[in-house]
Amino acid sequence: MKKLPHWMLTFISIVIGIALWYLLSAIPAVGAIITNPTIVIKTFLSEAASGRMWTNIGASLFRVLGGFSLGLIVAIPVAFLMGWYSVIRSVVEPWIQFFRTIPPIALIPLVIVAQGVGESAKITVIFVSTFLVMVISIFQGVRNVDPTLIRASRVLGARDRDIFFEVIVPASFPYILVGVRLGLAAAWTTLVAAELTGANKGLGNMIMEASLYFRMEVVILGIIVIGIIGLAMDKLVLFLERRLTGWQEVRNT
Repeated sequence: MKKLPHWMLTFISIVIGIALWYLLSAIPAVGAIITNPTIVIKTFLSEAASGRMWTNIGASLFRVLGGFSLGLIVAIPVAFLMGWYSVIRSVVEPWIQFFRTIPPIALIPLVIVAQGVGESAKITVIFVSTFLVMVISIFQGVRNVDPTLIRASRVLGARDRDIFFEVIVPASFPYILVGVRLGLAAAWTTLVAAELTGANKGLGNMIMEASLYFRMEVVILGIIVIGIIGLAMDKLVLFLERRLTGWQEVRNT
């Protein structure tokens, strides 16, 4: 029997998921929490028509991309320095491993005291979360470079600078892209916690405000929108990964 194409399997999966959603929402005890998809769609159209949805999406995107970008800018040099210099690794790695065990939401009181409740506080919380995820992934990429390549480069007379830029960086590039994917996921999962710092707009704030008034259709809508945007970003990075690392054998995902 001929295998179905991946896009068709994905479509079937979505259809089944929506059908299960309808069935669950038809159960009275469950329907009070999991709102009917039709109501969620109507809520989206209403929020979009009023402009509130686009305002919330714009605010959340600004915070996510801001915190993620700062995290990536800092994570790349720190990870390469840790991987290249054992002294720096011995000093920095314990602190990174320590802070990885602390949930970002625990930092919110400190961030509010230090930065207030403005945009910088929200971006800081997301920055910490994304940095800690990406620096470990990129660091592992540097550490996993084949030592044979480095030794061969030295035999051929390459200097440390040449080895770093011609061997280490290209070999670590796939890990950087994996770190980007993990960092974006961490940014979106931290968004709601970040918007606890006094936000008056944003998808996380929309979810929290709706939950206070038990408007579950808005809560589910916010969750779905975050999931869709996060998935779209992940697929974009995955596409870039396939294009930019074509010299490697990449599994179909």
